[in-house]
Amino acid sequence: MTWQKALTTSAHLDETFAVPAHYTSGHAIGVIAIDLKYPKLPGNVVNATTYDFPVLYKKVEFEIELLFQGAAELEDIVIAAAKELEAEGVRAIVGACGYFVHFQDKVAAAVDVPVYISSLCQLPIIKLGLKPNQKIAVFAASADDINDSVLAQVGASMDDIVLQDVGSMESFAPIRWGKNELDNGKLTADLAALAKQVATDHPEVGALLLECSDLPPYAYAMQAATGLPVYDFITMINWAHSALVQTPYYGYF
Repeated sequence: MTWQKALTTSAHLDETFAVPAHYTSGHAIGVIAIDLKYPKLPGNVVNATTYDFPVLYKKVEFEIELLFQGAAELEDIVIAAAKELEAEGVRAIVGACGYFVHFQDKVAAAVDVPVYISSLCQLPIIKLGLKPNQKIAVFAASADDINDSVLAQVGASMDDIVLQDVGSMESFAPIRWGKNELDNGKLTADLAALAKQVATDHPEVGALLLECSDLPPYAYAMQAATGLPVYDFITMINWAHSALVQTPYYGYF
């Protein structure tokens, strides 16, 4: 079911509702999240304070490297998690890692709510807004695992992007390898410098896309360094939520 209604005035409190019953409600977005232990700052997909609205998380347990590779044995796990979120009443499903993209079509076919399982789902609409000769710089946690086969899942190709790895950065290592000590100031500076270098080396780049769910906290610094639009998981989730939970407009005319 995709029913939801906002209670905006006291008058609504007198209405009678016939709606699906769940033990909790109000979460339009469901997030499939891998059980990984490292600092998750505001802006991270799996930091609940990132959002101005509630989200519902579903934990899955497997090695992140298997997800990077799109290992076939993960398919049933990811689909089961999506179905659980759907059963709990979410109205759209995302995954807290760009490499869930391997299962975009399978998950979308398995549930009856929209699925935007990877930040890479934004590639076609970003490309649409650019000049024909412009490209999108994709900053990825494991660039070796992005190719035309992967991008085909979201209607894109390697011709659309300039691919930049961040997984090999020393300051990103605590996130990449699951450590508890993170020098956030250094990582912020490094990512800003990297973004500026990519934009300088590739003047054809018209926008940045952050594949990794850990990178949105650094989107502001990367935009300040380049002056370019920056897209990430949070831009996608906010976009989806705004469509799923429409609210009345108020003002004057």
